[in-house]
Amino acid sequence: IPVFILAGLLVHCVFLVSIFDIYFSSPLVHGMTPRQTPLPPPAKRLVLFVADGLRADSLYALDSNGTARAPYLRSILENNGSWGISHTRVPTESRPGHVALIAGFYEDVSAVAKGWKENPVEFDSVFNESKYTWSWGSPDILPMFAKGATGDHVYTFCYAAESEDFGAEDASKLDIWVFDHVKSFFNSSRSNHTLFSALNEEKVVLFLHLLGIDTNGHAHRPNSREYQENIKQVDEGVKEIASLIDNFYGNDGKTAFILTSDHGMTDWGSHGAGHPSETLTPLIVWGAGVNYPQKVTSQFFEDNFLKEWKLDNLKRLDVNQADIAPLMASLIGVPFPVNSVGTLPLEYLNSSALFKAESMFTNAVQILEQFKVKMNQKKETTLSFLFTPFKPLSASEQINFLKKIRLYIQQQKYDEAVSLCKTLINLALEGLSYYHTYDRLFLGLSIALGFVGWTTYVILVIIKAHTNLTKTVPTNKKKSTVLFYGFASAGMIIAFFLLIQTCPWTYYIYCLLPVPLWYAVVKEIPVIQDLATNVLSFHIGPSIGFFLVCILGIEILVFSFFYRSALSVGLLVFAGWPVITQLWIQAKTKALIWTLLCMLLAIFPLMPVVGREPNIPLVIAAGLLTLLISFFSLASLCKSENKYRDNEDLKVYFYQMFTVALSTYVVGSTHSSLKIKQGLPIMNQIISWMTLVSSPVLLLLSPTFLFERLLSILLSLMSTYLLLSTGYEALFPLALFGLMFVWINMEQEALQHYGLSLKPKLAVFNFTCAMDITQFRQLHLDDVRRSFFFVFFIVTAFFGTGNIASINSFDPASVYCFLTVFSPFMMGGLLLLKVAIPFVLVSCAFEAVQVTTQLSSKSLFLIVLVISDIMALHFFFLVKDYGSWLDIGTSISHYVLVMSLTIFMMVMNGLAQLLTTQKLGLPRRTKHHSM
Repeated sequence: IPVFILAGLLVHCVFLVSIFDIYFSSPLVHGMTPRQTPLPPPAKRLVLFVADGLRADSLYALDSNGTARAPYLRSILENNGSWGISHTRVPTESRPGHVALIAGFYEDVSAVAKGWKENPVEFDSVFNESKYTWSWGSPDILPMFAKGATGDHVYTFCYAAESEDFGAEDASKLDIWVFDHVKSFFNSSRSNHTLFSALNEEKVVLFLHLLGIDTNGHAHRPNSREYQENIKQVDEGVKEIASLIDNFYGNDGKTAFILTSDHGMTDWGSHGAGHPSETLTPLIVWGAGVNYPQKVTSQFFEDNFLKEWKLDNLKRLDVNQADIAPLMASLIGVPFPVNSVGTLPLEYLNSSALFKAESMFTNAVQILEQFKVKMNQKKETTLSFLFTPFKPLSASEQINFLKKIRLYIQQQKYDEAVSLCKTLINLALEGLSYYHTYDRLFLGLSIALGFVGWTTYVILVIIKAHTNLTKTVPTNKKKSTVLFYGFASAGMIIAFFLLIQTCPWTYYIYCLLPVPLWYAVVKEIPVIQDLATNVLSFHIGPSIGFFLVCILGIEILVFSFFYRSALSVGLLVFAGWPVITQLWIQAKTKALIWTLLCMLLAIFPLMPVVGREPNIPLVIAAGLLTLLISFFSLASLCKSENKYRDNEDLKVYFYQMFTVALSTYVVGSTHSSLKIKQGLPIMNQIISWMTLVSSPVLLLLSPTFLFERLLSILLSLMSTYLLLSTGYEALFPLALFGLMFVWINMEQEALQHYGLSLKPKLAVFNFTCAMDITQFRQLHLDDVRRSFFFVFFIVTAFFGTGNIASINSFDPASVYCFLTVFSPFMMGGLLLLKVAIPFVLVSCAFEAVQVTTQLSSKSLFLIVLVISDIMALHFFFLVKDYGSWLDIGTSISHYVLVMSLTIFMMVMNGLAQLLTTQKLGLPRRTKHHSM
């Protein structure tokens, strides 16, 4: 079986990774020559302000009393410059946002694994094409543009990484640092001749990265006073820097200014997915070569922001985030970054029609170059008779386009030239996308084949090994040898085919994976035939009915990813389970408690999602409630007679109760300390980390009797979970644990109800002894329901705690007891732990259900695997890479979540066995009964 589990893990990891290869691989190509507009540019230098994490509505909206939050920028867009909204793409993180702004392309999702810091791919940028670039700001962002630059003309000035502290008094000091350093830089240049002459060159870029707003948003949320104040400070800083630069250059009118943001932020202070609050960012452009505000009487946008912001009389010019790179390039006359896919937004330019047409032509040729390189790459790696080119841009069509545009420009028909350029750009981008997704159908089918093969194989293993539906069929040696050679030769043909097309190594894995899986299935054909004859002799009606109910159950689970309330409906159906199956007649009290707890748990999926205001009193209440429950449980333990019990073991519970009490105190004191801006107290931090490390050790010291070990698991997990909670979710594990405990008892009743076994006494039931049962019973139809319950509870454990089916379903405030300085991997790890704790509770209860119902843990687990794989296949086909960014982000999240849950369940299965059966022995002075 371990081999089987390892194979399963491997197969699922391949399925999980495949989606990134199929849908989200790096779009970059190399080998193009940089192109620039042949006419003199309007500006000599460009100043780029990026206010990290600034939402469009936060900047443009007026305060309740009707005044602007950023008075200087408001006056700029009303009197001096052009404005609009820049639409960013998923993932809305700092790194991809800056790459889109400065290099003009959208980074692939695979950069997630690199933590957004290092360069996963080398790329060209406006900074690289400039003569000199000076940049100030965060050590997470600036170095990647300096690293990618050729030569050493990109200079960076960063503060220390430790400054990015969410618990700090005020993060706006990060922005003040930047403004102060820019001022002193210009002052020092007056006495430094080399620097002074470098600053007076053409094609110079100054980049100010302002991280304060983002940090304040994470720490206090975007609707907080701190976030709004920070916007005011940035506004004043921009005003000072703009006037300083104008004075330095003697108001020569040759400086262009751009203010924008890399991404927005949700109301609960996170970003990463595709909600409009994350993807709409402000863009204000003014200075040399930029259009003045254009007055309009009416303009139509789907959102109703213009009225809200009182800007309906000023023309709003929306762009995609990658369009800002070509805009910067044309303002200062540097070559467009070679990987840029942005379209130059002409309405921002205040220059001659010839300049606009020439710039647009340069833009079109630069994107067409990428298309040609991409096409040649595909052509070289595809067999000529299989290659289908992109028809609208054949070689002759390309020449036609370029000739026509050149002719229009010579005849001074600039508008026609521009519109033809736009058509060419759109076609080239379509072609780029066509070649980028060229292999998608073929890879998708391979993975789907693999999925179906794997699921079929698992079903066969269940039927063959764990049921009486088939009799053992003798294997036909000759037939199996023929089969083996048949599949082996098929695999070799596929491999050869991939080899002559010089495909990447991952393609081999995706295409060859179905071969062994289907070989394993086809080998069992006698079993399938035997099964078919057996099934036909059953009563068909009930079986079909049962499978229809199964399918309905799985569809409800899939549905719950879109609407959490589906879980509440499911739990209410569960509440009626004892009544439907007549179980309540033999166990009235248990059935009543089960029904009540199901109803209680059904409230959680209806609660608001992450992003609610922290409610620390609820967390403290959960801590006290845990202590109360454990106190009563211990009291009943002491009363009950169990000759195997050792009173030494009770000490462990007191230690565990002490850590729960301590955690409750730490949560309360940490959040009140952060509220008065005193940061995270060092003592609390030490206690938090020690609790995290010590709780699993204490757990393993407790006795392995069913009830006692489960209580110990609850106390252990709660002490850590409380530290990671900020609101009602702290109460969730308690409700869940109650239901799990009753579930174990109910399953006992169900066993008797179906006459499958005698009733073991749960009170003296010991996990360690249970593992030695040599005679496990065979599977029964009711066991499919048991497995479904488990999957349902696992999904409930995820959505019940206020998570949403999205990558940004986390609240940074959850980890403040452990750390407040920004550290993506550490914070991510702790947030994953928070998600995992309810899973561990469910897995341990499931382990208990398996051993008390005398089943081998593997048989039930295999059914669980089938259920979750069928769900995953649903989401595999629901993955999108088109439509709104919200849809794309959600569809990736769903698939990743289901696959992670499946992989997680395999790990949890092992972990639950460890947590329930292992016991650490401490040296004892007294004599005690041997276990």
